[in-house]
Amino acid sequence: MKRLFLLAPLVLAGTPALALDAVSFATNWLPEAEHGGFYQAVADGTYEEYGLDVTIVPGGPLVSNRALLLADRVEFYMAGNLLQPLFAVEQEIPVVEIAAIFQKEPQVFIAHPDQGIEEFEDLAELDTLFMGNDVFASVFTWMKANWPGFRDEQFRPYAFNPGPFLNDPRSAQQGYVTSEPFIIARDGGFEPVVFLIADYGFDTPSTMIEAKADYVEANPDIVQRFVDASIIGWYTYLYGDNTLGNDLIKAENPEMTDEIIANAVTAMRERGIADSGIALERGIGCFDDAKVHSFFDAMVEAGIVSAAIDIDRLYTNRFVCQGVGMELRPQD
Repeated sequence: MKRLFLLAPLVLAGTPALALDAVSFATNWLPEAEHGGFYQAVADGTYEEYGLDVTIVPGGPLVSNRALLLADRVEFYMAGNLLQPLFAVEQEIPVVEIAAIFQKEPQVFIAHPDQGIEEFEDLAELDTLFMGNDVFASVFTWMKANWPGFRDEQFRPYAFNPGPFLNDPRSAQQGYVTSEPFIIARDGGFEPVVFLIADYGFDTPSTMIEAKADYVEANPDIVQRFVDASIIGWYTYLYGDNTLGNDLIKAENPEMTDEIIANAVTAMRERGIADSGIALERGIGCFDDAKVHSFFDAMVEAGIVSAAIDIDRLYTNRFVCQGVGMELRPQD
């Protein structure tokens, strides 16, 4: 068993319990199943077993939690995919990615059925693509570089509301494979066509744990315990009893229903969002060096990032790839 309990559950009479190391983890969105392993580790006591008192600081549409990390107000931050960290390295921002919880970027494009949209490149035939500004500047730039049919005129702002897409059959919209396809099927009464961009070359790890480089060097023991406990939380959330994690998510974000959460967990399992590729061999959280370099090359070729970036400063496998928690995965 690779799971290590750093605190004994009982202490001798008259002996004070060991103090927990207090750390904060800022996420990049509201509480949801896509953050489930972290909430599970809080709710079921895994962080505490690893000697940590963890506070999760939720993000949201108008919240910039990464600034809290840079201001030393939190110890850890949930980064998205590799693009923001690449820009950070280019701008000499002293952060480093220490775990890749998702092996696949969950971002998708969603189209209506019966519109002749059968392949990814068919999206170029549509009149409208609803996207956020960040997706337009990154993912869509990559799309234009690889499929010349895409054009800026297709862009319409996406306001996290599927209504405009549902009303326009000649449109597509961005989303997460774990969320928007389910909402659209429920509210629209049809099964949408879904393209996971990771399957078409936008192949970056995602939902990464980020910290400031100086904190990592000064506190390797705390970093290791936080990473290990988070990974345990994710294996439990995906494959074990995730009731406690879900209860905490729903308590902090009442918009999350059992139905929405169950769909997201199923999608993460079936699509191998967290547990696929190198994670199957070396555990959730591991960075695939070849994948990182391949994604970087693709972004350079698309003109999104500079070839001069030193990607060796981008991430480290020092705290992952150790098989922590793999025994919790169901055995075939």
